[in-house]
Amino acid sequence: MRILFWGTPWFAHTVLKGLLDAKREVVGVITQPDRPAGRGRRLQPPPVKTAAEQAGITVLQPERPRGDEFMESLRAMEADISVVAAYGHILRAEVLDTPPLGSFNVHASLLPELRGAAPVNWAIIRGHPDTGVTIMRMVEALDAGPMILQACCELPCDITAGALTERLAGLGAETLLEALALIEKGEADEVPQDDEAATYAPKLKAEDARLDWRLSASELSRWVRGTDPSPGAWSELNGLRVRIFNPKAIEAAAEGEPGEVLAADPRTGLEVSTGSGRLGIGEVQPAGKRRMETTEWIRGRGITLGQRFS
Repeated sequence: MRILFWGTPWFAHTVLKGLLDAKREVVGVITQPDRPAGRGRRLQPPPVKTAAEQAGITVLQPERPRGDEFMESLRAMEADISVVAAYGHILRAEVLDTPPLGSFNVHASLLPELRGAAPVNWAIIRGHPDTGVTIMRMVEALDAGPMILQACCELPCDITAGALTERLAGLGAETLLEALALIEKGEADEVPQDDEAATYAPKLKAEDARLDWRLSASELSRWVRGTDPSPGAWSELNGLRVRIFNPKAIEAAAEGEPGEVLAADPRTGLEVSTGSGRLGIGEVQPAGKRRMETTEWIRGRGITLGQRFS
């Protein structure tokens, strides 16, 4: 089976490595163009590109996967099947239907729950007790195609989006290999999704991750963990942005206005009043500075008792 792989970030990198480690024949990789990153804004290749080039696989990086020239390059790959994992663009029907066996997606949720670009983040933010991966045949509608296989995993109460992404990437690679074996044998059952049960997980932008201190401590904890490392939960203190990490919901009485600092101890750390309970904060990244423990921040008088996040 000749596989054409589509993907861009580390999630996709792990899935691609799973295919390569299993000695699957990957005849080409399509990923997004190199983008500027870091303080120097130098062009950085997507993780998938790096893995593909190390394996000697042809890489295409179109701005948009469409047009006569691109379709000619796509057909020249002579792939039997396309596998997509967090590529970053919606694919048209002519692209999906080019391989004889069709195109299949590794999606990081238990469909039809959490269709969309950010299923890992929203599973944590919404407090799901578990999540998983789905291997599905792709159609033009968003994450709505029939399902081949699913695999489930529990969500630990303290997991971050970054850690969950790594876990689901590994699970996705394993489940994909099982699905490919079934497709090769002609034994894959394609189960339609229940569209009425669908929920959605839209892409999160930086402005979405600003903390609303009127929420409960447990809700705020989920927002912090669900946006770690990206786009990163934040709040303002004295007009400057502070990114917030490593939260702990404390069920004690809030005793202050939402966002008010109730404890700023250089030994025990930072506690902030919320709409219900207190939020302990283990790490911060003040504007223009590195990420640090809140005890260090307090010792440096970056924050004091009675100040208020907004």
